[in-house]
Amino acid sequence: MDGAVRVKICGLTDAASVRAASEAGAAYLGFVFFPKSPRNVDISQARALCADVPAGRAKVGLFVSPEDALLEAVLAEVPLDMIQLHGEETPERVAAVRARFKLPVMKAVGVAEPSDLAAIDAYGRVADQILVDAKPPKGADLPGGNGLAFDWQLIAGRRWPVPWMLAGGLTPDTVGEAIRRTGARQVDVSSGVESAPGVKDAAKIRAFLDAAVAPPPKLRSV
Repeated sequence: MDGAVRVKICGLTDAASVRAASEAGAAYLGFVFFPKSPRNVDISQARALCADVPAGRAKVGLFVSPEDALLEAVLAEVPLDMIQLHGEETPERVAAVRARFKLPVMKAVGVAEPSDLAAIDAYGRVADQILVDAKPPKGADLPGGNGLAFDWQLIAGRRWPVPWMLAGGLTPDTVGEAIRRTGARQVDVSSGVESAPGVKDAAKIRAFLDAAVAPPPKLRSV
């Protein structure tokens, strides 16, 4: 991976948002296949939206504890480049999905306290990438996209054997600081670039990309 920070805009639901994310320079464009989410798309929507994604951008499908039948149905119609698993999948299930569908798999791991970090090591042995996200509150309907952050100091300076991506409550105003504190070279945003749940805002997408890829401020000499 080169030195530039790579950005994933997740939960895209319309052509205008796909265009805004692509033009702003997002490396990954995410599409949610989870009916409880306000960002859910069906197969026909996703197929049409992926047709608008320029070459060189990774099309990521987000699934929550999916059965093989759902993955088969989506992948038969939608040209995804990566599968994101955002549910209660075990490491064994992650490995099985990766082997069966022959696509890179990103596994989301929720973090709220130091004990949660051990799961990142376990999933890092079977997934191609790890999404380090804020753990959802108990009883939450959504496993992600809740606009919640976690204590970035928990992962400051940490390294894992596979590429990882920082998520959880990031916004155009906070992403620069999150990158500086954690050393993340990839970041993911969904609700942080919306004007309402499931409604992406082109100006916020551009502002997020600008903030994420901006060089860190120089330290003042004393």
